[in-house]
Amino acid sequence: MDLTTWPQVNMINQKNYYTEFLKRDDQILPLRLQQEERRNRMTTNAKDRDRALAQSRPGEAPMPDMDLDLDEDVGMDEATGSEAFGSKTIVLHPGSQNLRIGLASDAIPKTVPMVIARRWGPNESEEDGGEPKPKRMRYDDGTTKEPEKMFGEEFASQYTTMCSELKVHMRAHKRRVLPNSKELIVNYNKRTPPDTISEHNDPQRIDWTEIPKNPQKAPAFVTGKDALRIPDFSTPRYKLFWPLRHGWYNEHDYSQKRELYDDIAVIIEEAIKAQLNLPRKKDWSQFNCVFVVPDLYEKRYVTQILDMLLRDFGFGRVCFIQESLAATFGAGYTSACVVDLGAQKTSICCVEEGMCLENSRINLKYGGADVTETFVKMMLFDHFPYSDINLNRRYDFLLAEEIKIKFCTLNEGDISPQPADFHLRAPGQPTRKYMFKTYDEILLAPQGYFRPSIFDNSSKLRDRRKLIDRSRDIYDDSPNDPVSAAQSAVIAMIAPPSSSQVPNDQAHGTNGNGVSTPLRQMANPLQRFAEQERNSHSAVGSPAPDDEDTPAPQGDDEVNGTEKELDPSLRDDVLPIAPLDHAIMTSITHGARNDDRKVREFLGGIMVIGGGAQIPGFYSYLEERLKETRPNLAKEIMIGTPPRELDPQGVVWKGGSVFGKLRGTNDSWISRLEHDRLGARVLAYKLMWAW
Repeated sequence: MDLTTWPQVNMINQKNYYTEFLKRDDQILPLRLQQEERRNRMTTNAKDRDRALAQSRPGEAPMPDMDLDLDEDVGMDEATGSEAFGSKTIVLHPGSQNLRIGLASDAIPKTVPMVIARRWGPNESEEDGGEPKPKRMRYDDGTTKEPEKMFGEEFASQYTTMCSELKVHMRAHKRRVLPNSKELIVNYNKRTPPDTISEHNDPQRIDWTEIPKNPQKAPAFVTGKDALRIPDFSTPRYKLFWPLRHGWYNEHDYSQKRELYDDIAVIIEEAIKAQLNLPRKKDWSQFNCVFVVPDLYEKRYVTQILDMLLRDFGFGRVCFIQESLAATFGAGYTSACVVDLGAQKTSICCVEEGMCLENSRINLKYGGADVTETFVKMMLFDHFPYSDINLNRRYDFLLAEEIKIKFCTLNEGDISPQPADFHLRAPGQPTRKYMFKTYDEILLAPQGYFRPSIFDNSSKLRDRRKLIDRSRDIYDDSPNDPVSAAQSAVIAMIAPPSSSQVPNDQAHGTNGNGVSTPLRQMANPLQRFAEQERNSHSAVGSPAPDDEDTPAPQGDDEVNGTEKELDPSLRDDVLPIAPLDHAIMTSITHGARNDDRKVREFLGGIMVIGGGAQIPGFYSYLEERLKETRPNLAKEIMIGTPPRELDPQGVVWKGGSVFGKLRGTNDSWISRLEHDRLGARVLAYKLMWAW
């Protein structure tokens, strides 16, 4: 007898049931909306064609039958109206230091510093007791140490070693080296005082941003170039905030993640209003947006940007593209190994037939800003006459960037004691002209790309994950941010071994947070390449197929399965730092998957972009280092630049503009309706790569 009158449902016979749930395209909202849009377009075209035929006069030639769906090269804007091609598409490429923005119809982007100045108590140069950057060491009585000791024994040892190696290299190449050149430089810089120039005699004086002295009339925030021109000791005080640092969220300078998100939104919003002449936010619904994201992105970053663009800005549609893929679009390459040297991060990725090879992606946390800081430290080591330089001060930061661009080079022929000068322009002070001499500092500082232990990496992981936790899978709660075999290989070379394998006194260092960072005793990554080549010839298993999802044989675990040996927590605890030439070879090795033909293709198509590579002689120097790394493939290695006179700093943005004008990208556009109903799940259906 049943205990209830509620109808009982019998068990399903597992052998005989069948379901079509989520097995047809019309059951998935994004795909169904695409079909409806295509059907509505065909209906509209048919009505327009019938109307034109009805209104045509007898004897006139009939209107040609045009089916826009068959023309894949026609852009969306061109197909919908007579406006300029791409004039309704905004392309955004944010970076750690600059934001590049423009319409897809523009030839070149507009560059805006990715910074916001907010009213604050102390400014950035007054915080931490006014500690200057780069940090100087002091005696017990508070006085600063001599220039040769102010940056510690390790920096002095590395710098002296690099100087000696440069002399040996120059002598080996029959270049003249003066025996006492360093002493000449130091003595000249010690005894040369600056010249004072009155403001009315300075033709290149700077127009500083004026702040009303009445605090009630002073703006709450200032963005872009005007923020960098605010006097440090203005009334009221302003502090600079950079929401993106080293390709990550800058969690150190913020106490709440909402403030961090708001600063990113305000910087982009003010740039759209000022640079694109779109002051009214209600007009933005007529525009689409192409947003460029890093190759190794964080899922929380992409989802937050998607929500900001559709909800806060109200764009009609949004699509995403990865940086390396956008670079090949902008340069017109079908396959290449893209090396992007930015201000604070360096990304490397192999692109083949319009897709980024997932296992080849590498993201290193150094860039042009590290070269600037190291150049300043080397100059101070050699008694730079402006000894009070502080990169936390805004005018000193701009001065250091100007000096680096003007003097740094990688051409050994330019290394000789040369007189130089610069003008120091500070708000409220007369212009001062400094005379000094340079020698090997101008070449050794950019060589830090190939010897990154000379950089100051102690604070790059500070307060990492303080506000924003890593993205996790909703089913097993495991981290699900994209990983790369090449990135895991770089981290595995840096990460300290377990205590059971290596004694505690092995040569590994820790930064201020107790996080392991590479020192100059780091193992040579080329040993791993040699072992891979030996194992590839002696492995019993057959080579891995080209399909990324196909498991590799046992002999290829070193190339294809590195990430499964790596603890996921190490991705946040270890700073990815490696010499640039070794990182490029690691990326190509994992991207080619033991295919010699692909290795040769990628080595012959290395494209270097970004502002960090705009140093005279950089391309030839990198090519020389790569040939020393793989001498058996020296004839295949070739470093290329973007064609058609494109600015290497704007190639990624240009590729985003090209991507936004292609008809084939209709499948990548995300509308407000799709986002409201599906949220971040829509990215799995819309992105060109595996989400």
